[in-house]
Amino acid sequence: MSRFLPLILLCLAAACGREDHLGKPPSFNPPVQGTEYNAMMSPGLPMQEEVAAVVPGASLWNLNRQSLLGDRRAMRRGDIMTVVVEIDEKAEISNATSRSRSGSESLQIPQFFGLPQKANRGMPDGASLDNAVSIGSSSDSSGDGSVRRNEKLTLRIAATITDVLPNGVLHIQGTQEVRVNFEIRELIVTGFVRPEDVSRQNEITYDKIASARVSYGGRGQISDMQQPRLGQQVVDMILPF
Repeated sequence: MSRFLPLILLCLAAACGREDHLGKPPSFNPPVQGTEYNAMMSPGLPMQEEVAAVVPGASLWNLNRQSLLGDRRAMRRGDIMTVVVEIDEKAEISNATSRSRSGSESLQIPQFFGLPQKANRGMPDGASLDNAVSIGSSSDSSGDGSVRRNEKLTLRIAATITDVLPNGVLHIQGTQEVRVNFEIRELIVTGFVRPEDVSRQNEITYDKIASARVSYGGRGQISDMQQPRLGQQVVDMILPF
């Protein structure tokens, strides 16, 4: 029984990734366990500008976030902004190299103080040292390479400010899950943004996000069919050919 234990453990490990959607749709990740929920539960201290903007309640023009002239952009921990991901990029690289080389060396000593003639007497018929040394070599190499990529992605996702750095830069994180039949589409966006880059519509484009990480994928029965089995991946990693 002990000899089959590694095989049994390997089979169990391969099945753990599919037990969530075995015969049923995949489950959503609970949002209350994420960093976004924790940031919303503890928004932090109010900003100095808001404290200074407090005026008597009779005033019609105050700078509170809820007022007509207030700035409603996300600026504090727990605030929500919209991240617009519009990627339409194309890259094409092509190169070719060619190299060739040839060389030859020849050394003949038909008259070298009569030594070749004396040596020829003791050699078999047809053998001679008149052309003592002859060397030739040639090499040729060529290479071709090309890279061609075309990517297009258009997404919109609500992200939460999870932290405000000492210099005022905002760390954001957004997650989104959409389930269609037995497949879940997952979208994750994280990065750092400057408050001044957030538009008046409370939106930020992905090209203004530093250290941006955008993940777009899915999990479910269709994704399982597109991935090689765990055992096949282990064999591909181990085999040297």
